[in-house]
Amino acid sequence: MTDQTAKLDWTGGVPIATRFDDPYYSLDNGLAETKHVFLNGNDLPARFGGDFHIAELGFGTGLSLLATWNAWAETGRPGTLHFTSFEAFPLMPADMTQALGHFPSLAPYAALLLNEWAPGAGPTTLTDGPTLHVIIGDARETLPLWDKKADAWFLDGFSPAKNPALWEPDLLHAVGAHTKRGGTAATYSAAGHIRRNLSTAGFEVTRTPGYGRKRHMTRARLIRAE
Repeated sequence: MTDQTAKLDWTGGVPIATRFDDPYYSLDNGLAETKHVFLNGNDLPARFGGDFHIAELGFGTGLSLLATWNAWAETGRPGTLHFTSFEAFPLMPADMTQALGHFPSLAPYAALLLNEWAPGAGPTTLTDGPTLHVIIGDARETLPLWDKKADAWFLDGFSPAKNPALWEPDLLHAVGAHTKRGGTAATYSAAGHIRRNLSTAGFEVTRTPGYGRKRHMTRARLIRAE
């Protein structure tokens, strides 16, 4: 695990990945960004209910999981939430604790996550929460082997300019192949090649207003499944 763990710097309390020289979330308001891009971008929580599966490229600090868990709990609809994330460089628990400490509204969920899950734990059903599975390794290798399909994807890798591996055509094709028909994906990036790659992977792609300093983001819905 040592060679795989994330190496960090900190700016104003926000963790910066030294490998990619990129923050894990917005320097302005990470929680607001997460809600705007990943929840609203996938029409959540309106779609919650039943057996719902979210998949994510880049688990990071776990902020997206906690925001989703909070929204799921507040919705109060019956069902089961599954959250699968593909992460090459997991954070150490102490770093996650420090990062998530900046979001007091999520503190109860953060405490359960940090007490009940650790990198490499395998599928873990969190108390009164989702079943979390963080699959550690290069997503280009691990995602094609995954045997499930998601209702919604959070495409949350570091920026395409800093970490192009998570935005390659073959990987986004694998995202499409592991999405239920009519399922969705969202990302903060509006780069033209990302939108083209998602379109080639079977998604109908829309550019919409982004969060904060980002003028645009991308929303996508799968219209062509393999």
